[in-house]
Amino acid sequence: MSAVKGFKVIADREGGLKRSLTRAQLMMIAIGSAIGTGLFLGSGAAIHLAGPSVIISFAIGAFIALLLMGCLAEMVVTHPSTGSFGSYAEHYLGGLAGFVVRYAYWISVVLVIGAEVTAISVYMHFWFPTSPGWLWIVVFSAALIAINARSVSAFGAAEYWFSIVKVAAIVGFIILGSYAVFSAPENSSVGLANFYVDGGFFPNGFSGTWNAVVVAVFSFIGIEFIAVAAGEANEPERAARSAFKSALLRLVIFYILTVGLMVAIVPWQSAGTGKSPFVMVMEKIGVSGGPSVMNFVILTAALSAMNAQLYVATRMIFSLSRSGYAPAFLSNVSSNGVPVRALLLSSLGVAFAAITSVMMPGGSFILVMSIAMFGALFGWLMIFATHLRFRMACKRDGVTPAFRLPLFPIPTLLGLFMMVAVIVSTFFVPAFRMSVVTGVPMLVVLMVTYALLKKPDPQKLLAVE
Repeated sequence: MSAVKGFKVIADREGGLKRSLTRAQLMMIAIGSAIGTGLFLGSGAAIHLAGPSVIISFAIGAFIALLLMGCLAEMVVTHPSTGSFGSYAEHYLGGLAGFVVRYAYWISVVLVIGAEVTAISVYMHFWFPTSPGWLWIVVFSAALIAINARSVSAFGAAEYWFSIVKVAAIVGFIILGSYAVFSAPENSSVGLANFYVDGGFFPNGFSGTWNAVVVAVFSFIGIEFIAVAAGEANEPERAARSAFKSALLRLVIFYILTVGLMVAIVPWQSAGTGKSPFVMVMEKIGVSGGPSVMNFVILTAALSAMNAQLYVATRMIFSLSRSGYAPAFLSNVSSNGVPVRALLLSSLGVAFAAITSVMMPGGSFILVMSIAMFGALFGWLMIFATHLRFRMACKRDGVTPAFRLPLFPIPTLLGLFMMVAVIVSTFFVPAFRMSVVTGVPMLVVLMVTYALLKKPDPQKLLAVE
């Protein structure tokens, strides 16, 4: 059997889930997953690093995301599966690659869930300043876990409406910001002059621009969630192709226009001071109730991100269980087609956040987010590496993917090189250095664990029910 057709063994192994996500839901998942705290809060750090040239930083980040989506689209349309890029790595690069990328990514997402729900409790303090953080952690976590446990349709519906709110907010911001910029008086502090005064377009040199690329790429992290969700779409091939094409264009427009307007309205030196640049813009142009509205939007973004992260983490550990590299009981599926036990295990980040909020209120999550950043960036790197082998197998087996990335192998090699550059760069930026410092040892531990476990018999998994 050919290598490409042989993937059916993995697809069958990961069966039992309900394919009930609609094309509209899949498209909004693709858009919404990449519009989160990275844009609403992280963009401030990027602007502070690069100055006005942050537009170039986000353009580079969008270009890498474009290459990644092209590679993923080919593989997803050919092999729609729950394990997604983790299963592709296992099939085309070998068991070690599939093991490491899925566990590194799962650890990353679980940690981000904890950080996300902690941020949600902080946002709620805007309206309820004296309330305990653990209360909001418990309330919102219970609600999102219940949604994910009910059915994939419930998850899809929740994510659809979360994404609608975020997209509407960004469109409104773009319209309002554009009016503020182009109607501002000539000698106002608001306007296009902010792109070239006070240090020029590259106030921190190209190094500052490139360092902001790390933030930009991390802001786009989540766009790959669509590859996992496609495995539960009712028309996976058609839905994935449509979502990939439409979502990325909208994301690029949203990100670049939004960041450009931020720089034009608020001087870049003011960014990265701990306040969302969206809130700063609302304050600057004097929108009545603007900060409260933006706090609601940022809260929605965090809830959306956590909802999607719970979903993806659950499917990753479910895929590992079905491959024989996680306890057998995690592969069980409820009557609604949801791996509930895998969902509960993936909720560990919530427990971590709740305990931390009680033991260390206001504690730092720098270490946690550093590990999370590395796992996500490593996942992107492995997608490019897997795509190379996928296309080689297609050529050898005489298979033509229904969706093709033009000019292969140039886009794949370019994406691979740029992701290596981004990961290496994190070591030279003090704010991101812990990413490599903690991430590389994590990979070593995972590789040693794989060597000790090797490939178990599917009938003799790591644990029994």
